Amino acid sequence: MPPFVWEQHCCLPLLPSARVRELTRFPVGSYLSVNIGYAPQSTADAVAMAELFRKDALDDGRFRLVRRFRDIAESGGESIALAFDLEDSGPLGGDLGNVEMFYELGVRSMATTYNHANAAGCGCLDAEDTGLTGYGREVVRRLNEVGMFVDGSHCSRRSGLEMAELSTAPTIYSHSNFAALWAHPRNITDEQALECARTGGVIGINGVGIFLGHNAVGERAERVAAMARHIEYGAELVGIEHIGIGSDYSFDNAEFNAEILAHPENFSADYTKYGPLQWTSPEDLFGYAEVPGLDEVLADRGFSAADRAAVFGGNFARIAEQVWRD
Repeated sequence: MPPFVWEQHCCLPLLPSARVRELTRFPVGSYLSVNIGYAPQSTADAVAMAELFRKDALDDGRFRLVRRFRDIAESGGESIALAFDLEDSGPLGGDLGNVEMFYELGVRSMATTYNHANAAGCGCLDAEDTGLTGYGREVVRRLNEVGMFVDGSHCSRRSGLEMAELSTAPTIYSHSNFAALWAHPRNITDEQALECARTGGVIGINGVGIFLGHNAVGERAERVAAMARHIEYGAELVGIEHIGIGSDYSFDNAEFNAEILAHPENFSADYTKYGPLQWTSPEDLFGYAEVPGLDEVLADRGFSAADRAAVFGGNFARIAEQVWRD
């Protein structure tokens, strides 16, 4: 079991019925970034989800809401540190002033686009890649000013490269795997990874079956092994100090698969042709079930304890201390 876990992206249902107690499937002492909105959500929708999760976390008592980086350490490993992310800039509603408002609500990471083009730029599923718009460039600038991670996950290749070029702070891919290992359009190119690393940033490897090439229900161990292979590849390409974890685990498995069917405009056949999406659960990720956990698999592949600690938490923590406003 790693000494500290930094989960850069996971998802609760974006519904009033969602409850943060589901997050206690992650180890006590973890830091979790939880999504509060993407392309379908308005500003009001995302604010409502942040307020719901904040209230629920405070009422539960097992969570510490993160305002400053040092809040994570001050939790003393006895609670789960909790902050939020946005997978799309759409919930800004075109108002750059809302970046600051979301920061005050605990959002510490934002992607510009979710799969398809919006006012900020192109997504990873767009046939024509024109990169960031002028507004998208302003979003990057504002994220830097406020102290929020600039996130390239779900963005197009060119958008991601332009983010890295424009950003004055380390950029991230919160939950993206490598296209060189599995050629899915949601996975990133080596060029994107290298440019992210050049900024000092970190790439979070996810555990989603269709992005790993192992989406069958019975391929739980194969998904963990594939995550290890992407970590290994990333370490060889950009250095171990630029690789982390963003599992993209959806606590709303059934709801998200239903969302894909109900709103195909946000997705494509690259999401649906493999059957219902399968995820690497916290239990599989940490070896709580019969599946060998990622830490064990990485150790078997020759990763040192220090390298594993960096991947599981240290790397994202290092750049958060640089980027976030204290």
